[in-house]
Amino acid sequence: MVLADLTAGAVEDAARREQARPLAVLERAARDRAPALDARAALAPADRVKIIAEVKRASPSRGALAEIPDPALQASLYQQGGASAISVLTEERRFGGSLADLEAVTAAVSVPVLRKDFIATPYQVFEARTAGASLALLIVAGLERANLERLYALILELGMTPLVETHSAEELEVAIDLGASLIGVNARDLKTLELDRDLFGRLVDRIPSSAVKIAESAVLTPADVAHYRAAGADAVLIGEALVTGDPVATLHSFLEAGS
Repeated sequence: MVLADLTAGAVEDAARREQARPLAVLERAARDRAPALDARAALAPADRVKIIAEVKRASPSRGALAEIPDPALQASLYQQGGASAISVLTEERRFGGSLADLEAVTAAVSVPVLRKDFIATPYQVFEARTAGASLALLIVAGLERANLERLYALILELGMTPLVETHSAEELEVAIDLGASLIGVNARDLKTLELDRDLFGRLVDRIPSSAVKIAESAVLTPADVAHYRAAGADAVLIGEALVTGDPVATLHSFLEAGS
């Protein structure tokens, strides 16, 4: 399965980095960082949709998207265009990302930054905080329940906000049981890579009003943003459409569509 392979690769790469920077050293650096930004407040429901704009060079489903030689500049343009948060793909093998991208972005913007990766170990969580991330992604489908709970608690302990990603009603119940304040519904099934843009609309009524409702994937046009907003999305995570066009103009059109 694609998700299992991506997670295994990300864990293997993190283990390689740990050989150069032991966990105890990384943990001290993470705990010494300035406090994370309040991502829940940044993405709270408002009169118009919030956008999490993604720095994303490639994906398993679409291949190469954009070179993005300067991720900090890309993120700065996102902030200029009105993004409420920035997502940075740090997975190396299939998405072409890195922790260096994350560090560059967090130093360049004043909005919360999400480490988007296949996080399955505490080491990866400490990496996220050390690099300045205010949010870390947890994919329910890719984690055993006990590990998911452990990583969720660690993210909170470090002052970050977990974005708990779901793909089904069963996974959504797990996110709700965790007490997640940010719940994402991803239209792309990471086991098959198939898209279902209406999945968010079928699940949104199950999400508690206390949680920020985030629609992920299948956004290429303002109409797609309007579709998610009409279904009840508080925020939309967008990558491909922003890295393949004018990010500022595209963000303006998306925000207008989500008003």
